[in-house]
Amino acid sequence: MNRPGLSTTALLFATCFFGVAQAQTFKVEKFDIKGDGGTDYIAVESATGHVFVSRATHMMVVDGATGKVIGDIPDTPGVHGAGIATKSGHGFATDGNSSMVTMFDLKTFAVIKQIPVMQGGLDGIMYDEPDDKIILTNHSRPIGTLVAIDPKSGDIVGTAELEDNSPEGAAADGKGHIFVNNESKSTIQVIDVKTWKATASWPLDPCKGPTGIAYDKASDRIFSGCSNTSVVVDPKTGKVVASIKNGTRVDALGWDPSKKLIFIPNGGEGNVTVVHQDSPDKYTVVDTVATFAGAKTIAVDPKTHNAYLFQPERGPAPAPAADAPAPAPGRGRGRGPQGPIVAAWFIVIKQ
Repeated sequence: MNRPGLSTTALLFATCFFGVAQAQTFKVEKFDIKGDGGTDYIAVESATGHVFVSRATHMMVVDGATGKVIGDIPDTPGVHGAGIATKSGHGFATDGNSSMVTMFDLKTFAVIKQIPVMQGGLDGIMYDEPDDKIILTNHSRPIGTLVAIDPKSGDIVGTAELEDNSPEGAAADGKGHIFVNNESKSTIQVIDVKTWKATASWPLDPCKGPTGIAYDKASDRIFSGCSNTSVVVDPKTGKVVASIKNGTRVDALGWDPSKKLIFIPNGGEGNVTVVHQDSPDKYTVVDTVATFAGAKTIAVDPKTHNAYLFQPERGPAPAPAADAPAPAPGRGRGRGPQGPIVAAWFIVIKQ
């Protein structure tokens, strides 16, 4: 049974038309959706309010309005995220362990087919609505790649080589360009959707390690989510025109175009920095909304204006066996043994 957790309410004031401040309330609801597996990205289908939550070996489907689990897509080993193409009625999941993309039906959640991606390193995925393409950003070796899939047939229709083997989020401008965040080099690359070639690379200083990305058509601006300092880029010049202070362990970014709000999830602090776009080059942090420690990816539904996050909660790690050797000092960067999952928090930020 799903159980809502304690709700928190945060009051924010945003400067609106004619400089008049209006009060707005954020409400946070938490639902324990149970289930096994860690997580990476989540995605929302605005037409139905369905939220797709990656769980390591399967993809859970949650009703965003109620927090109830309504479906499950099995056998997605090492799944990172989902791309949702409502127009074609198909969804796609990146299965990192098998180098396959799982294509599934958005109504029944039944698997249609598995699409092999020879480049490997499957990670990021998004739906490029203007060009009607599913876009993959792959941590392939020796160099990262972008792969485009036809959402109707599931055929691979384009491939681009990138300058970084750790590409993260991608966003399309509807003018024939896809912008890709390169985490290791801290750049945005511009990909031409006709030639599938990179045409530009823009440094993002003071951003380090960009991950989440969004594009706003109305203001013609790109938003790149980064730990500590996120940035806004003018795609006409490739220049950073504004910076935003936020928290750490950022791994995604949400944008609500009608509300002009950016949502930056800070996994390190367990909160979300909410930013209002006052003008194309001016941004105001209007609130920091508490969520849950570790929740670092996010999806925003532009129809309901809800923002969704997910994070498992783990109990204490098991004690090492009495005869286990002590770990060598200064070795390894792993998290070590993890405790069992005791709750699986589906988090909704409502306006």
